[in-house]
Amino acid sequence: MREIVLDTETTGLDPDAGHRVIEIGCVELVDHFPTGRSFQRYLNPERDMPPDAQRIHGITAEFLSDKPLFAHVVEEFLEFIGDATLVIHNASFDLKFLNAELTRVKRGPLELARAIDTVDIARNRFPGARVSLDELCKRFSIDLSGRSLHGALLDAELTAQVYLELTGGRQKKLLLSPVDEAAVVAQVEIRVARARPVPLAALVSDAEREAHAAFVAKELGQDAVWNW
Repeated sequence: MREIVLDTETTGLDPDAGHRVIEIGCVELVDHFPTGRSFQRYLNPERDMPPDAQRIHGITAEFLSDKPLFAHVVEEFLEFIGDATLVIHNASFDLKFLNAELTRVKRGPLELARAIDTVDIARNRFPGARVSLDELCKRFSIDLSGRSLHGALLDAELTAQVYLELTGGRQKKLLLSPVDEAAVVAQVEIRVARARPVPLAALVSDAEREAHAAFVAKELGQDAVWNW
């Protein structure tokens, strides 16, 4: 089961108002294990950077001025995600922006139906609680020390950890690191059950056995499971 945890950074909140994607970050999971494969690109939005957006992610228009356009990385991006399920925190937001970019380069949209939204999972699991990525990381004791600003790849990695906590998959392996099946097997201690040298004495008396057998024969008949 291949899943891609995805996040974006943008110049604003609404692609219909001319806002653009400026960073894409993706992390690959296979059978709920991080593989170590990721995809990250900064993009030139061909526009200015509003101060409100810059305060969130710290990315300037000057920094992005020599970065590739979305059209230059779209094939690489689509090849990386393939047909995998997409895991996104607030999926409608990121897909709205990505689909606006895909429309500009005359490519088909990413359907919302292929996305798992960790916001929806968290709301179902913790009704009434705040379910921002920061709040969920705090709830699950996920390290946020490196997140002074938003970043698509960093947030995708944090979303992956939150997703695995929400679904129970993180119990299989506690750290977000590449899969090493040999190491996992090596950590498993195999214990062989030993037979008792002297069987324990039965606690049921002969009279109790006879009474039970009579009850089964009378009330349940010969097909009772105790007669098998």
